[in-house]
Amino acid sequence: MKRYVHTRYKVKRLLNSLVVCFALVPLLCLGMLNLTEAATPAKHYTELRFSRIPEVKLPKYERYVLNNGMVVYLMENHELPLVSGSALVRTGDRFEPGDKVGLAQLTGTVMRSGGTLKHSPDELNQLLEQRAASVETGIGESSGSAGFEALTEDVETVFGLFAEVLREPAFIQDKLELAKTQVRGAISRRNDDPDDIANREFQKLIYGSESPYARTVEYATLNNISREDLVKFYQKSFYPNNIILGIVGDFNSQKMRSLIQAKLGDWKSNPKMTKPQLPLVSQAKKSGVFFVNQRQLTQSNILIGHLGGVFNNPDYPALDVLNGVLTGFGGRLFNEVRSRQGLAYSVYGSWSPRYDYPGLFLAGGQTRSNATVQFVKAVQAEIKRLQAEPVTPQELAFAKESTLNSFVFNFEDPSQTLSRLMRYEYYGYPSDFLFRYQKAVAATTAADVLRVAKKYLKPENLVTLVVGNQTAIKPPLTQLSAEVTPIDVTIPGSPRPQAAVKQ
Repeated sequence: MKRYVHTRYKVKRLLNSLVVCFALVPLLCLGMLNLTEAATPAKHYTELRFSRIPEVKLPKYERYVLNNGMVVYLMENHELPLVSGSALVRTGDRFEPGDKVGLAQLTGTVMRSGGTLKHSPDELNQLLEQRAASVETGIGESSGSAGFEALTEDVETVFGLFAEVLREPAFIQDKLELAKTQVRGAISRRNDDPDDIANREFQKLIYGSESPYARTVEYATLNNISREDLVKFYQKSFYPNNIILGIVGDFNSQKMRSLIQAKLGDWKSNPKMTKPQLPLVSQAKKSGVFFVNQRQLTQSNILIGHLGGVFNNPDYPALDVLNGVLTGFGGRLFNEVRSRQGLAYSVYGSWSPRYDYPGLFLAGGQTRSNATVQFVKAVQAEIKRLQAEPVTPQELAFAKESTLNSFVFNFEDPSQTLSRLMRYEYYGYPSDFLFRYQKAVAATTAADVLRVAKKYLKPENLVTLVVGNQTAIKPPLTQLSAEVTPIDVTIPGSPRPQAAVKQ
């Protein structure tokens, strides 16, 4: 135990020293800037010049497949005595039944919080805390995940616990009830933030309120979920031939192979596993203006957009350059709507694809209540202008350079790189997808940007959602459309569990 504690303190001291060093860098830089700022006037953003993009290379890694079908990635990195791992599981809340929305989330939560067949929740927590380690699980929209972090000297013990959580979760009833209570609390607070309201309700307008990509957990659906439901949902997907495992850090690959084989090699596969059918997607509301009245607000939160596309569209690189023209510092929305017209606290726009289903084209921001209509019209005008005239050489160069310079941040650390490789395999993308994207961005022309703007932006299908104070919005939203559809965000049902209601 003393040896473990001593090692942890050494790592912590090292990390603390690094934090101090990095904290001093900006202070030193600030001092240097103060000495020269009088002689060097501030530059306009159009005068900024980006340095040459460094060549990015993938770190060395190993990929192999266990006899039971589990795909494994190993990437050694000996900078710190730490090891982390993650597993991607082919599942997601988009596959849960409509009357039990919240099932996947609860399964992912209680899978870890409920302990294992060999260790109770308290025992599992204690074993991990003693080693300053962690094991976490979760299930999101389109995948499940499990991960661990440990010191190098503890990796065998921690990986064993990680394997237990993957293979033998106990799903203890009282932990399910605790997780339900926490979700009920989140439901009760979901209208506290206007941004949350806008994002949630806009998803429903685009995908449909019953779509797996937009539906929300309610008290009623939560009350429908039992422990047996969690076990069945887990048993549908958690098999080795349905999992991609990645491990990065301070380890010897040969020894790690042996550890993985010892803990996961005898896990039986499910030969009947098939890739589930993805939910169909179409735009629910083809256009229109929609409104959520929040009388306490002094500003409007606005979203404008329509259904988008996927990453592997050949035109995605050109659409990403279009993003650079439209949004961000120096983008058209920032220059026109925020700076010149002074209509926005924040404004943005983006073609935001997904891996295996259509994402969104989305623009929006926040503005004062009495500028709401003017803000919407200004954003719509900039969207239409993208289709009407080519971008200038300066706009194109700035958008491409900023996009390409941000490319290196996709490879900030080995774990990030490994995660991307796993994600590409999960969704069936080539491992060099990002490098192909990089080359395509560099080759994008002004004609390409105009072409994709005309092809993919649909002003006639724009859906506009405003979350704001109806009495303060002057002129009224009817200046945007003769019909403005109100949205009721009242939370239905009782927060109490079904059993309590019957008593």
